[in-house]
Amino acid sequence: MRIALKIAYDGSKFYGFQRQPELRTVEGEIIKVLQKLNLIESPEKANFKGASRTDRGVSAFGNVVAFDTENPKLAQPRILNHHLRDVWVLGIAQVPEDFHPRFWAKSKIYRYYLVNEGFDIDAMKECGRLFVGTHDFSAFAKLEKFRDPIREVTKLEIIPKGDIIVIEIEGKSFLWEMVRRIVTALKLCGLGIIKAEDIRRMLNRKTNKRLPAAPPENLVLWEIKYDKVNFQIDEYSLKKIRQEFFEKFSYALIRTSIFKDFLSFL
Repeated sequence: MRIALKIAYDGSKFYGFQRQPELRTVEGEIIKVLQKLNLIESPEKANFKGASRTDRGVSAFGNVVAFDTENPKLAQPRILNHHLRDVWVLGIAQVPEDFHPRFWAKSKIYRYYLVNEGFDIDAMKECGRLFVGTHDFSAFAKLEKFRDPIREVTKLEIIPKGDIIVIEIEGKSFLWEMVRRIVTALKLCGLGIIKAEDIRRMLNRKTNKRLPAAPPENLVLWEIKYDKVNFQIDEYSLKKIRQEFFEKFSYALIRTSIFKDFLSFL
């Protein structure tokens, strides 16, 4: 049987999602627990796959992993969460044998949380509209060899929330650091350092200007959308996240804002 898990994690506790030798990663932590509970023998034999390889420091509420198992009764959120640390299984779904969480994804939604430094919101929105559509994002990514820089952003919203500005970006796939570099561009637009015309020139490859990536800690992989994959969300797991992830950050402005959005999203 093939099982998919919707997972959340505190990215500040890991060296990224993808497993690396002798480093604590989200993928490595999950695989270790699955092997401990005899749900899988090895990630290779179980065809273990992840939807998004988030960078070090990036958190998630909607990443997805999938694997084959002969013991599906043990693949329950409450059982898994008893053994996991800084990772929480929010829900579970039985999926087709050929299900791949990355390639079956219809779209991914990221949210970046900015402390409002007196940004010009209208200028940020004007620049933000330029990213929507299909473009060459070479100037807004850390390019990997042989990776196609053409991507489609289907939605970009700038949402002021008091002292916080939420930047929500949706698309089918993203390049390495693409979201965080777009955030830097929007921040500079909001401060009047660059203009919409600068963004147009960068998207049209008419300048060699490149912007650095915004810090990863304020970025959250919010949701991954699929057709005909319905996760059974576990209420106890949501309570566990509230206790373990949020309460110790109750006085942090960014974490409090993320928490409020998370509760309203549910």
